[in-house]
Formats: sequence, structure tokens, C-alpha cells
Amino acid sequence: MHDLACVVHLHSTYSDGTGTVEQIVRAARQAEVDVVLLTDHDTLGAKHDGKEGWHGSVLLLVGEEISPVGRDHYLAFGTEEHTPHSGRTAAEICQAVRDAGGFGFAAHPWSRGSERFRRPGMAFGDLEAADGIELWSFATDTAERLPSVRAALSFIAAPGRTLDHPPEENVRAWDELCARRRTPAIGGLDAHQFGKRIGPVVPIRLMSYRRSFAQIRTHVLCDESPSGELERDRAQVLAALREGRSYIAVDALAPARGFRFWAEGPEGDVPLGADSRAGRYSLHAVLPGPARLRLLRDGREIASREAPALVFDVDEPGVYRVEARLERHGRERTWVISNPVYLR
Repeated sequence: MHDLACVVHLHSTYSDGTGTVEQIVRAARQAEVDVVLLTDHDTLGAKHDGKEGWHGSVLLLVGEEISPVGRDHYLAFGTEEHTPHSGRTAAEICQAVRDAGGFGFAAHPWSRGSERFRRPGMAFGDLEAADGIELWSFATDTAERLPSVRAALSFIAAPGRTLDHPPEENVRAWDELCARRRTPAIGGLDAHQFGKRIGPVVPIRLMSYRRSFAQIRTHVLCDESPSGELERDRAQVLAALREGRSYIAVDALAPARGFRFWAEGPEGDVPLGADSRAGRYSLHAVLPGPARLRLLRDGREIASREAPALVFDVDEPGVYRVEARLERHGRERTWVISNPVYLR
């Protein structure tokens, strides 16, 4: 497997971001990101203008955030034209994306808004209809939980000291979805690089793309190394996202590249995101360095150890996934969250 670090869910000057595609790619290169998945609101303009493709060491892929007012935002990939949302329910939006040959993830699906900052929620109304979910949104989940202006300023100044875990209600709801059906999860940024743009320059930036890119990433595991050919490489990245052959990592805590989680058993190896008939399996988790590894079945911890690897035998049906945590800035923080292995 070839591990590609992706930043997902971000906006450029094609919608309400302050950076051009070229500036975003430059920030990704500086942050050592492999793939940028651009999702401007209700437009594939960057794709139609020929921006999709390799930009040096960075692959830029263009999706869109289908954005009904205040609800049911959907990160759609693999489509060639904008998917209209007027008059459509959440389920109808998801089906329209599938009918166009694409797939998607419910964006910030448990958004509750913020009374303190008078920000309305933007929840997703029908998660059963979505192909997958954005489990952890760097901007939305964090901003909605800031208790004060002082906390907001601290987050802007040092985001790594504020970011600790995905909201418990997000994880609990995801586990419930996975118990019913395969539900791939991604980590997103919702990055806009809020600031003031004057001509080609953005002299005021509250959270630059480069700083955002160092935070939550989605690592995809591809069968082959990138070829440099857009069609082939795009197909590999999108297939890994669609199948849940990926994991979420906070690379600002420590580089996560090299993480693996799989099951070995009577049906052969079962990789991340895949399902198989239940039986006696050996679950394997490997990290690039030591951390507190937690193995969970149906959302409940069944094993934990401080180590760079874990092997655990199971014979019960269940949805198995792994979390890794590190001590940083005085407390434990989530480093890695795997997509599950489903043993039904």
C-alpha cells in the first residue's frame, strides 16, 4: 500500500476562500501534502478551467461542496458537472451525485452552531443516504465549541493546543452508522483562509492554508505509487476514499505515514474499509512510533496498550477500528483514527 496524505474540504477564490488554486498548491507543497481535494461551494470551476492535475509534487483533485442554505452540505467527488440542489432533500442530493457517477461525504454532519458567536448549525438531515461522513471538521467542530473570544484567539494563535479529540457525539453516531452499514469517514478542514484579499495579495490571514494543512489530514492507501498520470492517479485516490481505505491523522502531533490496520483470518487479509464473514481473525495495527493504541469493537474499547503495534485475536462479529493517542501540550490528544474492518 502507498500512503498519500490528503487535505480534504477547502475553498478557493472560486467560491468563498481567499487563496487562488496556485496559492493553495504552494501551501500544500510547503506543508508536505500529497493530494489536495478542493471543494468549492456549488462549482467545479477549477476543474473546468483545467486546474485539476499534478502541480509538481502535489496532486490537485476537484470536487464540490453542494451547499443548500444552512443545511445538508455534501462533499461530492467524481462528477463532471455541478450537481444542483434547489428543491432537493438530502437523500435526493446524494442520489443525484450517484446518478452522475460520483460519491460523497456529508459535510460537518453534526454541526450544532454556536450561541456564543451567533453561528447557526449546518447539520446533515439524512445520514443514512450519504455514502460517507466527515467525522472530524477542523474549522467547524472546533469553532462551534469555543467558549469565548479569548479561546477563539488562542485557537487562531496556536491551533495545536486547542485541537484534542473529535467530538464524542460525532464518534458515537458514526459507530452507530457503521453497525448498520459500511460508512467511510474522512477528516476535513473546511479551510477558507479567512482574511482580507487585496488584488493578488492576502495581507491579513487569520488561519493560512499552510497552517490548516498541518492539522487534520485524511491518508489514503493506494495499491500503486502515483504514476504522474491524472486519470490513473485520480482513480486510485477516489477509490480509496470511496471504499474507506483511509485513516484520519493529526500530522501536527507526529507524522502518521506508515500506519496500517488489517485483519488476517479464514477469508484472507481484510484491509481497512472492507468487510468479511465473521470468524477467528487476528487484528493487526502498526504505527510509525509508540502511542496509546486502542482497539474498539462496535465503539467499545476491547484492548489498549502503549506501543507502536498491537496484535489481538477475535472471534466475535463486530465493527473493529483503532485509535492512537499521544501526550502533547499537557494532555492526551487523538493522533490517528482508522476506518473500520467489518466482520459481520
